[in-house]
Amino acid sequence: MLTAKQHELIRFIQQRLEETGISPSFEEMKAALDLKSKSGVHRLISALEERGFIRRLPNRARALEVLKNPEDVLPGTTAKPANDVVARTTTPPVAQLEPANDVIELPLHGRIAAGAPIEALEGQSSLPVPAALLGPGDHYALEVSGDSMIEAGIFDGDFALIKRTTTARDGEIVVALVDNEEATLKYLHRDGSMVRLDPANASYSAQVYQPDQVEVQGKLAGLLRRYN
Repeated sequence: MLTAKQHELIRFIQQRLEETGISPSFEEMKAALDLKSKSGVHRLISALEERGFIRRLPNRARALEVLKNPEDVLPGTTAKPANDVVARTTTPPVAQLEPANDVIELPLHGRIAAGAPIEALEGQSSLPVPAALLGPGDHYALEVSGDSMIEAGIFDGDFALIKRTTTARDGEIVVALVDNEEATLKYLHRDGSMVRLDPANASYSAQVYQPDQVEVQGKLAGLLRRYN
């Protein structure tokens, strides 16, 4: 079952697609649902996407496709795609190719080490991030400090966009909280009974810990870099 807001949002998106062939902007969705911020819209979109009701069309920030309607999902029935809407969104007018300026305000939780672990600060500021850079799920941002991940293209002063999770596969870049007080950005590897946090810089050595010393708090979803 969808929540009332999720149902309201998918109906609004479908209505706009039927009327204009163009997905509504995050600002339009926020106003239509009487939400306080675009982050609320982002959470609803992510929930609908995870449950298979909609999907984001690649390479276009403001392009959504309705895959099924809430009315299609009834007990004892099989959900079917909303073919009339799919037809309109897979052959969009040229206007839909114009870039959108939808922005999500992510919580900016201080600085994280890309070197020796440093204390992870819970800041109160936020970082504006293009919505197209984020997939489904809950995200936050951290400012990178240090150079131990430069061979992975992560530099001092970059902003790491982190998908919040407590699990990760070997070889993924994660935010690892060490001894419940220090955080670092590293490749995660399980080495026998130990957990190894690997840098991406030959000048640094791997850090090896007992499993109960390391807590995964998220994994890298993207980067923002300022040039000035």
